[in-house]
Amino acid sequence: MLKIFSLLRKGLKKSFDNIRNEQLKNNLLQAIPFWIGSVITGFFAVMYAKIFAWGEHLLNFMMNWHAWTIFIIAPIGFVLSWWLVKEFAPYAKGSGIPQVMAAVELANPKEHTKIRNLLSLKIIVFKILSSVVLVIGGGAVGREGPTIQIAGSVFRKVNEYLPHWWPKISKKNMIMTGAAAGLAAAFNTPLGGIVFAVEELSKTHINYFKTALFTAVIIAGLTAQTLAGSYLYLGYPKTNDVSLMVMFPIILVAGTAGILASQLSVMMLKMSDWKKRKLKTDRANIVFLVICALFIASIAYFINREILGSGKEIMERVLFTKDKHEEWYVPVLRMLGPALSFTSGGAGGIFAPALTAGASIGSVISGAIHLTSNETNVVILAGMVAFLTGITRAPFTSAIIVLEMTDRHSLIFHLMLAGMVSSIASILVSRHSLYDVIKVNFLAEIREKE
Repeated sequence: MLKIFSLLRKGLKKSFDNIRNEQLKNNLLQAIPFWIGSVITGFFAVMYAKIFAWGEHLLNFMMNWHAWTIFIIAPIGFVLSWWLVKEFAPYAKGSGIPQVMAAVELANPKEHTKIRNLLSLKIIVFKILSSVVLVIGGGAVGREGPTIQIAGSVFRKVNEYLPHWWPKISKKNMIMTGAAAGLAAAFNTPLGGIVFAVEELSKTHINYFKTALFTAVIIAGLTAQTLAGSYLYLGYPKTNDVSLMVMFPIILVAGTAGILASQLSVMMLKMSDWKKRKLKTDRANIVFLVICALFIASIAYFINREILGSGKEIMERVLFTKDKHEEWYVPVLRMLGPALSFTSGGAGGIFAPALTAGASIGSVISGAIHLTSNETNVVILAGMVAFLTGITRAPFTSAIIVLEMTDRHSLIFHLMLAGMVSSIASILVSRHSLYDVIKVNFLAEIREKE
């Protein structure tokens, strides 16, 4: 294998030496690593999505077979997911987005060697294993945040394997581009990937990496579509014949979702801090995880199974069937599940659970004020944008993602309004986003360690 790589490198070098136009050669050499990373990212995104979906189907199969099995698989899933991360890849825990944000900040001449803690091949393997085990165990987690860390790891390794004669490429731009490609491939939302890189990650002017960013998002998206087919994450909900009066319920839902999302972030951070201070031993952590798992299992068995998994089926049901109005307690469950799952110490994202929580809030409120079916769909989409904004504090990214995953371009102003209102409302609870606080904690931990 090493001989093959050596021959490929020599062949590439000889080919490029024959190109006389130095500028053309340099531009081509600069672009190739982004292309390679994008293709690999698209492949990983699709394979991960299939494995994650298999995990959710396995959970549903066992629950349909005998519902009481949740009391066995939940503790095993939570403990095993935590153990895999703790033993083999500590920085694979959680969403993965704060790790990428921290890696971007570490991409400077003095600290770039520390990035390997956050982005590596080991991270890819155990991010996938831990998150799939957690979702099989009933964890309310998603795959989108982990896909972003996986993509960042892919791009970092591609950059690392470049031969010494290759033109130097900015590690920061490589990681940011990888993250954007990962989000684009995970949701099939190319514009969302671009906006995410600019709004959430970039402290560099976009002119310095816009070509690489656009190209990577396109290639990763096309690779994913080639393997999985062209699809929308959620499909085409009916939203026609809605008057401007729907803006008022949108404002109500967005404000409510923004406050609740920010409160959820604060609660998860407090839980994580409490765990760090009080649970000093592995035995204490295992006891805590078993209690959390049994609590979730009890709710799933005795009250409602919708506390389990990413919750995508809730979004599909309230948007595409006549069963549009959830019970009042469903938003509570869809916040409680991610709170316990996200702080378990295993791997798993909060993008999809946040969208589900927002959808359930929009569903409950639209039912309470007796909106029409199409108005309810608009308010549900607004709730999804608002809750995701409350978690990420990235209103434009949230609006564009929901816009692209439903192909409802006529709602751009409705969704941007929801993001703006949520962004303002969430600040009333906490000025900092969940990701920002976790990123700071990761940076402090890594810098202290080394």
